[in-house]
Amino acid sequence: MPRWRELPEELDPQVREFTGQLRRIVERSGMSVVAVADRTGYSKSSWERYLNGRLLPPQRAVEALAEATGAGAHHLITLWELAERAWSRSENRHDVTMEAISVAQARAAIEEFAPEQGKRNGHPSEKAVKGAEAAEADRAAAPPGPERPRMPTAAATAPPTAPYPGAAPSAPGVPAAPDSSEEGRGGRRRMALFAGAAVGSLLLVAGAVFLVGTGDGDDGKPVAAPKTAPATTAPSLPRGVKCAGKGCTGKDPEAMGCGGAKAITSANLTVGTAYVEVRYSEICGAAWARITRAAPGDQIRVSAPGGGGGASVSRSGEVNTGGEAYTRMVSVKTIAQATACATLTSGARGCTDRTANG
Repeated sequence: MPRWRELPEELDPQVREFTGQLRRIVERSGMSVVAVADRTGYSKSSWERYLNGRLLPPQRAVEALAEATGAGAHHLITLWELAERAWSRSENRHDVTMEAISVAQARAAIEEFAPEQGKRNGHPSEKAVKGAEAAEADRAAAPPGPERPRMPTAAATAPPTAPYPGAAPSAPGVPAAPDSSEEGRGGRRRMALFAGAAVGSLLLVAGAVFLVGTGDGDDGKPVAAPKTAPATTAPSLPRGVKCAGKGCTGKDPEAMGCGGAKAITSANLTVGTAYVEVRYSEICGAAWARITRAAPGDQIRVSAPGGGGGASVSRSGEVNTGGEAYTRMVSVKTIAQATACATLTSGARGCTDRTANG
């Protein structure tokens, strides 16, 4: 009877229940993981991930297991659907958490360079708001009198007038006597508030000019804006598929959701007693090599042409135990671009597009 690893503590309860059911079905069947892989068409390493809660199997794999063991497919698929929804919720929570962390880091970086006074992130600072509220309270509490301008205007160039009723007008060039009234103090507070806001705005503009530059070169001519790559939209991938094209090169096909029912065998041959395949996923735009009925030490390799006429790209794998192995993926544009080659410990060699016996 197989000895299972402890399931991850963070595993969702519905995923945990479904994985436990898979284990019980395998135990009752008396089959090893290798035998389950042979009967279902999914690799031994994939079933190890499924039965240890590291990866949720595709529906086709669950149906193949039910058929191979005689288990009730309807009940098992129902459990799989519940587990699949729980697995998706867990992935969404992870994505939202990572997005929130990124937003928090971006805000922290912006606030590090924001001015101490004036506006911050497009809104008045707390200090400015409190100052405005205090000035408004002073104005409301002041005795009735003529309205004084809140900001200097063109009227400042007009002939001097008395600052308040009964006061003598000040001579040109001579500052008026300090106003000790509540209205005067309120006016000074308002002027200080607006002056602080103006200084903050100037600092913000100066910082933007310093970071972006004036737009003129050393010869006084406008500098052309830097060329940026056109915005591209990431391709929409089916649920569970995590890469496409060049993004799949060097990655595990099962972990990226490219294997199982999403892949086909595009080429194959027999080398000695080993069975060699090229596995191709159109959704992922990638291929890999798989070898079964092999011995420990047998090697497998997948190759594909490099982009733009460059050197070919290849990935290799080696059989350890269980009689099978597969490589990581290489990006391909067509089903015929990938080639799988095997080198056995017996000395036999062969490739899907040619064979050679040594």
